[in-house]
Amino acid sequence: MALIPLFLVSGLLHAYVGWRIGPDLGVFGGAFWGAEVALWLLLAVSTALVPMGLVARRFAKPPASDVLTWLGLLFMGLMSSLLVLTVLRDVLLLAAGALALVWPQEFVADGLTLWSAVAVPLLGLGVTALGYWNARRTAGVVRVDVPIAGLPADLHGFTVAQISDIHVGPTIKNGYLQRIVSVVNALGVDLVAITGDLVDGSVKDLSGHVAPLSGLTSRHGTYFVTGNHEYYSGAHAWIDELRRLGVQVLMNEHVVLNHGDPKREASTAMLVVAGVSDYSAHHFDETHRSDAQAAMDGAPEHAGFRLLLAHQPRSAAGAAQAGFDLQLSGHTHGGQFWPWNHFVRFQQPFTAGLHKLQDLWVYTSRGTGYWGPPKRFGAPSEITHLRLVAA
Repeated sequence: MALIPLFLVSGLLHAYVGWRIGPDLGVFGGAFWGAEVALWLLLAVSTALVPMGLVARRFAKPPASDVLTWLGLLFMGLMSSLLVLTVLRDVLLLAAGALALVWPQEFVADGLTLWSAVAVPLLGLGVTALGYWNARRTAGVVRVDVPIAGLPADLHGFTVAQISDIHVGPTIKNGYLQRIVSVVNALGVDLVAITGDLVDGSVKDLSGHVAPLSGLTSRHGTYFVTGNHEYYSGAHAWIDELRRLGVQVLMNEHVVLNHGDPKREASTAMLVVAGVSDYSAHHFDETHRSDAQAAMDGAPEHAGFRLLLAHQPRSAAGAAQAGFDLQLSGHTHGGQFWPWNHFVRFQQPFTAGLHKLQDLWVYTSRGTGYWGPPKRFGAPSEITHLRLVAA
């Protein structure tokens, strides 16, 4: 990532906020002169620090790189809100100006200009503080029943804990992941699914922080599929590391599980658990090209249920064609913080929650951690408890 363009873009965006908000804080005799100075100082510091959230690890080592990354990402979250609110304010003022041509009122031209300028930084700080709390707390449990047509009685009530998009890295460490593992273990589920984007960094730097995954417990074990961020972080090394921790990595393949009484006929309690590599994996390694049909090939036709783990929701078309009953995905973070949830649909078919595509159910997790700014607003993180029920 080129540093000069990065700092230039950061400077221009911060300058826009200062240009549109700062002078209006000083209207009516400079009543908010001190606030204007404080805003410009805040923007100057933010201009320098925001790029650090993305590039600090290139020229500094832990713990210095982690401190710079933390500061940069905190200010990135704040700047995101300030920028969006400034744009919305400009739209509001344009609308008010047009209205004033028809219905002249002094408060429209003066009062609205002043108080909206005051509101932008206050709202930006408030949203960022609340978003920080939402991001750093342990994700809550979201319980979802998935109705499956023709589900055998032996599989009714089968449970899966899904965690996704944790992004262990500069701001998410061992303790954060350990809290997630404790919540999952307390659920007592039949299977644990990790649907990608577990890490943002190398095995060398993060293996100790991912180690709590070895403590996950369930009847049938823990299964993992790669997300796009694994490929940014050295996917091959992470696949080996997760297998060393006892996590089963599924790469366009499946396993067959028997959930019934071992003394009884297994066929009515047989289920297929499959996983595909990330939708974009072939851009990094052609041998990892995502293939739902390959993941299904060889699976027993009489299996009572077929589950696919796929990081991105847009794998659903291939999953439906291959004959799966349920796909578990992540990737979207549910938008992570407003207003970005409204833009997810430009890339993905689903943003969050349970949806139907032909005969396939697709559940898209909002994610269990966060990426980039430690901020979640309007899209809380989740640990998903899914239960199969007969339709």
